[in-house]
Amino acid sequence: MAANNKTYKPDALTTNPTLLWIAGVLSVVMMAPVAWLVGLSIKNNQELMLGTDSVFRLPYTAVNYLNILQTSRVFGWFFNSLVVASGQTLGVLVLSSLAGYAFARLEFPFRRTLFVIVLFGLAVPEQAVIIARHQMFNWFGLHNTYLGLMLPGLSSAFGVFLMTQFFRAIPKEIDEAALLDNASQFRIFWKIMLPLTLPAQATLGIFTFLHGWNDYWWPLISATKKDMFTLTVGIASSQTNFAQSEGLGFLASQAVFASLPVLVVYLIFQRHIVTAVSGGAVK
Repeated sequence: MAANNKTYKPDALTTNPTLLWIAGVLSVVMMAPVAWLVGLSIKNNQELMLGTDSVFRLPYTAVNYLNILQTSRVFGWFFNSLVVASGQTLGVLVLSSLAGYAFARLEFPFRRTLFVIVLFGLAVPEQAVIIARHQMFNWFGLHNTYLGLMLPGLSSAFGVFLMTQFFRAIPKEIDEAALLDNASQFRIFWKIMLPLTLPAQATLGIFTFLHGWNDYWWPLISATKKDMFTLTVGIASSQTNFAQSEGLGFLASQAVFASLPVLVVYLIFQRHIVTAVSGGAVK
């Protein structure tokens, strides 16, 4: 064990100059498109028509963001995306936690078979079922509704797998001690197990919110009315009028505006993500 302690140095990755230089270069490369996008969003269209190299020259302007504030449709798209992504996140967290607890801690017939079927869902691409889903939603009149936009993302095979693995990592002695105190399975799940999986739930919640917020194909197919567009579909539809109306700067400001909620959510829950990843590495 002593030998292992000598060879394992967690701080080596953060103190090695070569690795720090590599990380710095990669960070600059990855942030360059973001900086370019922000630069485009604070330039007026007259300057951008002369060339996008004007991004690096003064003056800058906030007119594109003021145009967003004056465009009620953009805020409607923002609200639609927020409702859909939040609803999907809540649904995935609830269903994945319940299913993960059942697969990890309870005994019932065909448990392993059902778990394999769930895992099989990871191998099925969304595009393979989108036509059948479209027809089914059309039969039930779910297109151009919030429920129709949310329903495909309310469950997640990855979420069930992740929560199952986290519940399995919790010692069985905790269940046994709670059962000796006459606690019900629901109380064990709600009062004991669920709080222990908060890092996993935060990680799953962020990934689900990010997927729901950035989803493009299903909202494009399901929402045919402009009032039901999500932000991604709305921004894409704005590109068709790109030459006549607001122009490149306004489109860039819309893209920056669309990225802000995801950034805020990540900054709030990043501590839980680090805890989940580091906890999984230790296990």
